Amino acid sequence: MTVRPIRLFGDPVLRSPADPITTVDDRVRMLVTDLLDTVQVPGRAGVAAPQIGVGLQAFSYNIDGVVGYVLNPELVEVRGDAEPVDEGCLSVPGLGFPRLRHPWARVTGTDLDGRTVDLSGEGLLAQALQHETDHLRGKLYIEGLEPEVKREAMRAVRSAEWFSL
Repeated sequence: MTVRPIRLFGDPVLRSPADPITTVDDRVRMLVTDLLDTVQVPGRAGVAAPQIGVGLQAFSYNIDGVVGYVLNPELVEVRGDAEPVDEGCLSVPGLGFPRLRHPWARVTGTDLDGRTVDLSGEGLLAQALQHETDHLRGKLYIEGLEPEVKREAMRAVRSAEWFSL
């Protein structure tokens, strides 16, 4: 079991759009194994490849005891008006802020065998699907905060013990 360290706010890999996976090889298989191991640490709902330092389009999830992964995920549908939900991020540890998210979301992608993965749900799963696909576009959740909340979040980041320039 390999639980990879999580990259923190300020790491350039978190701000760069991830590349699509074009070939499933041993490197990609190992990435999936590491994502699955890393997301199973208690308290984690999802881990995107950039969060463990890999700029490829993949994420793992762990919602209500269901653990899985998606390669080359696309957020293809959201439903319902976006509403504020408390959100945090492993790459911005110890902080949480209200973020607008749609109550239902659907992601499609593939698995290691090239089969289609179609994952949809509401609540925490919907939030995680939106959050993790944002990571793959090089976006952190704090970028989508309301302006005043974002200012508060950035002040908190700059004063966090883990933050360094």
